[in-house]
Amino acid sequence: MAAPPAPAAEGSPQPEPHAPEPGPGSAKRGREDSRAGRLSFCTKVCYGIGGVPNQIASSATAFYLQLFLLDIAQIPAAQVSLVLFGGKVSGAAADPVAGFFINRSQRTGSGRLMPWVLGCTPFIALAYFFLWFLPPFTSLRGLWYTTFYCLFQALATFFQVPYTALTMLLTPCPRERDSATAYRMTAEMAGTLMGATVHGLIVSGAHRPHRCEATATPGPVTVSPNAARLYCIAAAVVVVTYPVCISLLCLGVKERPDPSAPASGPGLSFLAGLSLTTRHPPYLKLVISFLFISAAVQVEQSYLVLFCTHASQLHDHVQGLVLTILVSAVLSTPLWEWVLQRFGKKTSAFGIFAMVPFAILLAAVPTAPVAYVVAFVSGVSIAVSLLLPWSMLPDVVDDFQLQHCHGPGLETIFYSSYVFFTKLSGACALGISTLSLEFSGYKAGVCKQAEEVVVTLKVLIGAVPTCMILAGLCILMVGSTPKTPSRDASSRLSLRR
Repeated sequence: MAAPPAPAAEGSPQPEPHAPEPGPGSAKRGREDSRAGRLSFCTKVCYGIGGVPNQIASSATAFYLQLFLLDIAQIPAAQVSLVLFGGKVSGAAADPVAGFFINRSQRTGSGRLMPWVLGCTPFIALAYFFLWFLPPFTSLRGLWYTTFYCLFQALATFFQVPYTALTMLLTPCPRERDSATAYRMTAEMAGTLMGATVHGLIVSGAHRPHRCEATATPGPVTVSPNAARLYCIAAAVVVVTYPVCISLLCLGVKERPDPSAPASGPGLSFLAGLSLTTRHPPYLKLVISFLFISAAVQVEQSYLVLFCTHASQLHDHVQGLVLTILVSAVLSTPLWEWVLQRFGKKTSAFGIFAMVPFAILLAAVPTAPVAYVVAFVSGVSIAVSLLLPWSMLPDVVDDFQLQHCHGPGLETIFYSSYVFFTKLSGACALGISTLSLEFSGYKAGVCKQAEEVVVTLKVLIGAVPTCMILAGLCILMVGSTPKTPSRDASSRLSLRR
């Protein structure tokens, strides 16, 4: 009887599990796997609709929360900086916590990720409503809004992490995952458009210019009860979208069993998996580059309304500019998906650069025609900046799994840690930039701000996003990026699964 083979020496590379050589049979199996992993149109649409409520809420907060806190709640700019920073940090801190608990959760009848989406929904809706409620007291308003913004961001994270990680459990086919991601991004862009449109139309009466023209005193303008009521109505409209969209998600999407579990052993712990993923070079480069790019987009969104209100004569065009940005982003998302498939993801990243000269142009020439052109180009750039990382992330996960052989749950670690780092960068960018308004002399509720405030807003809308985008693109272009797995690589992944 032949002796068993000697075990490999410690520290030596472990051989891959034996797999048959590619041949006609493996090609046939590849075609069968592709057909089996194909997603229906209904599944893709329902999956995309599931992310709409969070995007509606996020869009409204991105464009109008800062203005609401400064001009309606009339909180000092330093406290607004703490509110925004605290909320973003709580959302960022919730990402690894969400990844840890989701990684340890057991699969139920509805899946491993779907119960988290369902459980968070009612609490997100409540936190979002009270975020726009004007309490009767004035001394503790900063604490009120900090509490509910932190709750909203943390709960939205516990919703978004399993929802986005669900992409990996819909199908093993990379092309179908890219298609599902495009459907999700298009639906989320539509949600962003609806959030800014509906919320902006409802609260537009609270920010009309005549309220300043009718005021003879140079001090802060008294906030009418009607303004607070309009914001509450807008919040209630957004809250209704949560149960409707999540019901469609549950009815149309079937979570598959985790395909990444090998037969060779149990999965890694969360901390061990986090240590491995954050040392994976392609993932590290993707995260660092989009730290800068996502922070630039957040700064651009947060200060556009303030810039139009206080640093230019564009207060009558705020709603039109926001709509132009979002409509161009929604319409260009399918185009960018085609560009990703045709020319590659790294080439598509140059579309983000288009925002740079136009952002500087808006700060230098803040006229209505220029503003609408800038808004259109910015929307096109924002679309690719949002689509690209979520399209590249599954390729990074596949690249990692081809090099390592670990158990289930790593996709949640990749997704949660990516969102953690991007939110942390956004928190720092928004916190520091809002604090700069305090240093420049911003007065809450005042109709005409000082010249220093105008200059600060121009820098925040032009120079700051430009520097961040250039830094992020330089990092992204250095070295190679993981590509969509080839047929042989997909076959190896399928055999391992």
